[in-house]
Amino acid sequence: MTGLVLLATGLCPLAAQDAVKSITARYTEAEITLDGRLDEGAWATAEPIDDFLQYFPTDSATAEHGTEMRILYSPTMLYVGIRAETSGEGYVVTSLRRDFRGTRNDNVSMFFDTFRDGINAFMFGVTPYGVQREGLVSEGGEGFDNTWDAKWLAESEMHEDHYTIEMAIPFTSLKFPDAGDRWRFRPYRYNIQTNEQSTWVRVPQNQRMSSLAFMGELVFERPLARSRTPLALIPYVNARAGKDFTSEQTDNNFSFGGDAKVAIGNGMNLDLTINPDFSNVELDDIFTNLTRFEVLLPEKRQFFIDNSDLFASFGSVRDAVPFFSRRIGLARDTAGNLIENGILAGARLSGKLDQNWRLGFLNIQGQADHRNQIPSNNNSMLAVQRRVFSRSNVGAFIVNRQAFGEETYLKEEDRYNRVVGVDYNLASADNVWTGKFYLHKSFQPGDHDGNLSSQAFLIRDTRKWRFATDLVYVNEDFRSDLGFIPRKDYLKTGNFVGRNFYPKKGPLASHSFEVLALTWRRPSLDMKLTDYTLRFSWAANLRDQSTFELQAFHNYIFLANPFDPTRTPGAVPIPGDQGYYFNQVTAEFESNQASLVTFSANTGVGGFFNGHRYSLGGLVGVRVQPWAQFSLALNYDGLRLPDPHPDANLWLLTPRFDVTFSKSLFWLTLLQYSNQRNNLGINSRLQWRFAPLSDLYLVYNDNYYTDTFSPRFRSINLKVSYWLNL
Repeated sequence: MTGLVLLATGLCPLAAQDAVKSITARYTEAEITLDGRLDEGAWATAEPIDDFLQYFPTDSATAEHGTEMRILYSPTMLYVGIRAETSGEGYVVTSLRRDFRGTRNDNVSMFFDTFRDGINAFMFGVTPYGVQREGLVSEGGEGFDNTWDAKWLAESEMHEDHYTIEMAIPFTSLKFPDAGDRWRFRPYRYNIQTNEQSTWVRVPQNQRMSSLAFMGELVFERPLARSRTPLALIPYVNARAGKDFTSEQTDNNFSFGGDAKVAIGNGMNLDLTINPDFSNVELDDIFTNLTRFEVLLPEKRQFFIDNSDLFASFGSVRDAVPFFSRRIGLARDTAGNLIENGILAGARLSGKLDQNWRLGFLNIQGQADHRNQIPSNNNSMLAVQRRVFSRSNVGAFIVNRQAFGEETYLKEEDRYNRVVGVDYNLASADNVWTGKFYLHKSFQPGDHDGNLSSQAFLIRDTRKWRFATDLVYVNEDFRSDLGFIPRKDYLKTGNFVGRNFYPKKGPLASHSFEVLALTWRRPSLDMKLTDYTLRFSWAANLRDQSTFELQAFHNYIFLANPFDPTRTPGAVPIPGDQGYYFNQVTAEFESNQASLVTFSANTGVGGFFNGHRYSLGGLVGVRVQPWAQFSLALNYDGLRLPDPHPDANLWLLTPRFDVTFSKSLFWLTLLQYSNQRNNLGINSRLQWRFAPLSDLYLVYNDNYYTDTFSPRFRSINLKVSYWLNL
C-alpha cells in the first residue's frame, strides 16, 4: 500500500499550482546606480509583477498593500527592483543587523530555485532600512539556514506610503546550470505593520511559506553564461588571553589559519581549511534540561554551512542522525568532560552535479591530545543524492571515524566506527504527501549482528486535515561516533491527527485541534513498554499575529536506572526499574511582534515521575527602532519530589542587549544565569564588518559560579577575518 502511495504521489508534475506564473528578466548593459530609487531608464523597460496574494490572515484574497517587482540582468549581475506600498511610515524592524528574522521585520524576500529541482533554493531579503539577509533553503522548504553568507548589495529608500529597494546579486554568488534560461522563483513579503503576509504564487495556509512546491518561473531573455565563482581566500588571526580560576591556569595564545572556497564547475564548491578557528564568537543559548537525554544544538560554523543538508539530513533529527558536524572539534577527556579538540586541516566538496544529482564529500583530520588520552582521528563522510519523480529524492552515505596510533589508552572498540545507509525522502508536487524512509547500519571492532537504525514516516497535509504516522527502530548496538543518537534499543510508534479551522470573522485567523500518541518499546526486554505520551492540544493564530497554545499530556516512563532530574550532587535519585504515570498541562502566549514592547509567557503544572513540576517563563522585549533591542527572558522550573529525593528551584535568567550603530557596527551583550549549571556567563561582543563578509570581533567572556559567585573562567578575544576574492 505504501508503495502505491509513493508511486501515485511521486509521478505528479512539478508545478503545484494549476497555471505557472512567470516573469521575464530583461537583459541590460545600462549602468544601475544602487541607491534604492529605481530612477534609471532601464527599470521602465522591465516587466513588472504586482499580483501578490495573501498568505495571512487569509490565503483566499489579494494583498491589501501592493508589491511591485521588476528584474534586470547583465552578464555579471542580477538586479531586482521593488516598490512596496504601505499604510504609513510606521515601519517595523528589530535592528540594523544582517540576517534578520523574517517574521519579525517588514521585508520583501525571494527564493531562487536555480536548478529547478523543488528541493533546494537560495533566499535573499531586504527590509525598508536596506538591511540584508540571505539563506539556503533545503528539504523542499522544511530546512532553512541563514548562517550562509554571500556577497551581494542592496539599498532602500523610505517614503510616507511606500518604500523602494534595489538589489544587485552577482551571478558568482549563485550556482546554476550552464546556458540555462529559466529558474523557479517566488517573491514574498512580510508587512508586519499591518499584520499581512503575501506571496506572488499562492501558498495554502496549512503549508509553510518557505515551501518550494509553490513557485513561479523567472525567464531570462538570453541564456545565462557559465557561473564563474572566483577563488575566495578567508584568512584569520586570533589573539586570546584567558584564565581558568578553578585550576589557576592561564591560556594566552595567538593563532592563525584560514579557509578557501573554490568553484568546481557550475554547481560544486570545494571548501578547504587549515588550522581552523572553530571556537565560536557566537554563543550557544543555554537551556534547562530535565530529561535523561542529550539535546541537539545547531551548527553555526561557516565551514560546514554550504549544502549542509546534504550531510546532515540523513536519519531522523528526533531519533538518530548518523552525521552531526558539531561532534567534530570536540572530544571527551579522561574525566568524561567535553573539551575542544584541535583540527589540523579539512576539505569539503559539495553541490550539484546536474539537476538531479548531488554529491558531498568531507574529510577532517583532528589533532592528538595525549594528555587527555585523545588520539588523532580522521573524520569523513561521502554522500550522494538523486532526485526522483517531481520533488522526492534518494540518498546514500558512508560515515567513517578512524583513530590513528598505537597508544595504550586507545581501546580496541574505539579504533573505528562506520555507518552506511540509504534514505528516501518523499515530497509530492503539491506537498500534500511528505515522508522519510531509511535504513542505516553501523560497523566497529567486535561488531555484532543487528546494529541497525530505520524509520518509516508518512504525512498527509491538506487544508483542513493533517495525518502522520511514524515507526522508528534503533538497535541497542547501533553506534555513530559522529552522529546524534539520544537513545538506543527501542521501537517507537507515533500517530498524529490535526484539524484546522479558518474563521471568516472574529479575532482568530486560524486555529487547530491536535492529538499525538507516541510509544517506545524495548526489543531487548521482550518489547517491554518503556515510554508513552498522549498529547491533546489547541493552537490559535490571531489576526494581529499573536499566538496561543494549550496542551495536555498523559505520560508514562519506565526508568531502567535511577535518575536525578535535579542534578544535585550526592542526592538520592528517583528509583529505577519501575514505571511512573503522570499528567501535565501547559499554556503559551506570544504577543504581536509589531509593537515596540513585546512579550511572551508560558506556564505548566502537573506530575513529574513520583512528584510534581511547576514551570513559569516569559520574555519581555523593548525595541528602540532601528538602533537597539533589549530583552529579558526568565524561566523557572520547580520540582517537588517526595523524601528522600531532593526538591529543586531551577532558574534560567537571560538579559540581552543588542545595539546596532550602523549596518556594519554591532554590539551584543548576553548574560546567562543558570543555577542548574552553576554558572553565570557574560558574553559581550563588538563586531565591525569593515568589508563585505570580513569582520573584526572583540569578545569578552566572564563566568562565575552561581552558588559562591566566585570567578570561574574569563577571557578576551580579538579576531580578524578577511574575505578575499581572486
